[in-house]
Amino acid sequence: MISSAEGSETAAISVVIPALDSASTLARTLVSVAEAGGLVREIIVVDGGSRDGTASLAEGAGARVIRSAPGRAVQLAAGAATASAPWLLFLHADTALGRGWPGEAAAFVSAPTHRDRAAAFRFALDDPTPAARRVERLVAWRCRRLGLPYGDQGLLIHRVLYDRIGGYRPLPLMEDVDLVRRIGRQRLTILRTAAVTSAARYRRDGWWLRPMRNLCCLSLYFMGVPPRTIAWLYR
Repeated sequence: MISSAEGSETAAISVVIPALDSASTLARTLVSVAEAGGLVREIIVVDGGSRDGTASLAEGAGARVIRSAPGRAVQLAAGAATASAPWLLFLHADTALGRGWPGEAAAFVSAPTHRDRAAAFRFALDDPTPAARRVERLVAWRCRRLGLPYGDQGLLIHRVLYDRIGGYRPLPLMEDVDLVRRIGRQRLTILRTAAVTSAARYRRDGWWLRPMRNLCCLSLYFMGVPPRTIAWLYR
């Protein structure tokens, strides 16, 4: 029989957050993660060279900060390499997990069969406008029909599965899609809890233009265009 202490140890989570000049949003993210209490063994913020006090903010909140070359894929891989818990939760620095997420995450990681599965959260934006709800519906459709959650929905995966499929590759863009495709839609669960992402980029780039640009990048990726070329077009 497995003791409760052993059970909690096998369900422990390391949260990995890549960050670059993220001081304006990171505090909210860290507060949401802290709600999990003992479920989260450690919070690792991987700083890619911030100049706005991101690292100091993270350390002040109790996170462990490691330095890395900039680039989300590189930072995610660096964080995973230093994580000590059996489960990994990758989370963007401008995404806060919805209230109650620890219960749903604990139920997922406690199931022995889920060691060969991964989970993402439901996408949501911190904006009250109808345009934000439209984007959320588009993302829900993409997840339902294509099985492709993006990195701003978080990713909860066991270390064994993460290592077996090769982890994050050092891509300049589409690193989240690349990893999710290797997981496979049959091994992916979309949780009910929302991952609430800042809508600042949608307000800046346009509520129609940004989703269309993302869709264009995804189409080019499926057509076999190298991620480096897609990144150049994206920027």
